[in-house]
Amino acid sequence: MTKNKKDSLLVVLDHPDTPLHNNPAELALRMYVIKRKISFGTRSDDGTKSWETFFTIRDTCFKLGVNFRNYLYGRISNQNKMPSLSTLIPNPP
Repeated sequence: MTKNKKDSLLVVLDHPDTPLHNNPAELALRMYVIKRKISFGTRSDDGTKSWETFFTIRDTCFKLGVNFRNYLYGRISNQNKMPSLSTLIPNPP
């Protein structure tokens, strides 16, 4: 019933930066779903966790304007020329 959801539906009045749709979330999952369909998924739980981890890092890099390959290479080679992604994510006001 809509009346029972009133508080969650009106959250945008207190936080106008809250999106009214979930399109960014749907778009973020699209690449993962296409890859999963083409390759028929993973063979193990560890493989699924790896896919999810790398897709999350890739999406975060994209959103922050960081080159994913350069970031990944820096982390794997321990050169760490780029700062950690967590330090690049802006804090909400």
